[in-house]
Amino acid sequence: MSAIPSVDLKDFVSEDSKRKEKFIKEIGAAFEDIGFVALRGHFLSDELVEQLYSEIKKFFQLPQESKDRYEIEGIGGQRGYTSFGKEHAKGKKEGDLKEFWHFGQYVEDNPRLEAEYPDNVIVSELPNFNKVGEETYKMLEKTAKYVLRALALHLGLTETYFDDWIKNGNSILRPIHYPPIQEEPKNAVRAAAHGDINLITLLMGAHGKGLQVKNHQDQWVDAIAESDQLMINVGDMLSRLTNNKLKSTIHQVVNPPKELWGTSRYSIPFFMHPVSEMPLNCLEDCIDEEHPKGFEDITAGEYLNERLIELGLVKK
Repeated sequence: MSAIPSVDLKDFVSEDSKRKEKFIKEIGAAFEDIGFVALRGHFLSDELVEQLYSEIKKFFQLPQESKDRYEIEGIGGQRGYTSFGKEHAKGKKEGDLKEFWHFGQYVEDNPRLEAEYPDNVIVSELPNFNKVGEETYKMLEKTAKYVLRALALHLGLTETYFDDWIKNGNSILRPIHYPPIQEEPKNAVRAAAHGDINLITLLMGAHGKGLQVKNHQDQWVDAIAESDQLMINVGDMLSRLTNNKLKSTIHQVVNPPKELWGTSRYSIPFFMHPVSEMPLNCLEDCIDEEHPKGFEDITAGEYLNERLIELGLVKK
C-alpha cells in the first residue's frame, strides 16, 4: 500500500456530481495531509509519453559540446539546456547530480507576455523533439487546470478561480536526466531536499524508487506511481495562498543503491506557474485565530525571482 493517496481525474470531469464531489474531497484531504497525490485519468496518452521519453533520451545522449550550444546565458535557465551540477537546493552549496531541459509557455493572444517570456529553444538535431515537447506541455497544462479547479472548490472559491491566472502562465516542463554515478558523491544527491516554488507540480516518471516525501512525522516515505499515474504535489505558491492549509511538502531524489550506480534515471516534472501579477496574498477564508496569517503579501513574479536567486540560477 503506497503512503501516497491515489485519485482519478475521470471522477472530476464526469457528469456525475457524486463522483465529482468524491474527487474534490479526496484530493483536498491528500493535499492538506501529505501534499502529494498519485493521479490517473489525466490527458496524456501512453503514445505521447513514449514519444517524449524517446526524444529526451536522444537529446541527453548527444555529445556534450552539442548540448552546450543550447545553454542560453542570461535567462536563469528558463529555456533550453542546463548542464550537470548547475542547480542546487536552497541552503545547499553542492550541485544536484542532474542535467535538464526547459520547455516554456506557448503564449496565445498576448503580445506583452510573448515579449516578456524567453523563446523556446529549437533542437536542430532532433526534428520531433520540440513538437513532442509542446504537445506534452499542453496536455499537462490541461490536466493541471482541472486539478486546480477541484482545489478551488475545496477552498470554497469559484471553480474557475485559477483559470485566468494560469492562462499563459510562466509554467515549465522540465525533462531531467540523472546520469550514472561515476564515483562516491561528496555530500550530493540526485536532487537535494526541497519544496517546489510553483502552484502545483505534475511529475512523469516516478515509477521506481528514488523520489521520497517527508510526512508530518518527519519520516521519508517512497513516492512511487503506477505507470498510468502522475505524481502531483503542492508548491510553495499554493501553500502561501492558502496560508499553509494545503501543504507544500519537502521531497528529494536519493541516489540509488551502489549496484545501480551505472544506470541513468529520467523524470519529467511540469511546474504549473501563474502569470507574474497573480497576488499570493493569503486567502481570507484560510486565516482564523488558530491559523493567523503566516506570509507577507507578494506577487507570483516577485516570489519566483526571490527563489531563483536562492537556487543559484539568477544573480542578484
